[in-house]
Amino acid sequence: MPHVMVRYRVHPDRVAENEELVRAVYDELAASQPDGLHYATFKLSDGMTFVHLAQHDDPNPLQTIAAFQRFQEGIKARCDEPPAVVELREVGSYRLFGAEQ
Repeated sequence: MPHVMVRYRVHPDRVAENEELVRAVYDELAASQPDGLHYATFKLSDGMTFVHLAQHDDPNPLQTIAAFQRFQEGIKARCDEPPAVVELREVGSYRLFGAEQ
């Protein structure tokens, strides 16, 4: 399962909209409960930068979530700093993403 981090900064006047779109993704995930996905979203202390962490199967179950597709549709327009996607290589962790050690 790949580990991915996505970081971006939204325009100040688009923060609330971005948060609503992110919450809609989690609402749909809670309802559909897809297997093969561990996912979290954080807002940094500047109030405009978001970080998404994901561990997922291939294909990525997020791609089947309608709310995630809506979130992605306007991401470029919402962003002051575009999304940067980085694949992470785990060195160590303790119960991250629910994994029992």
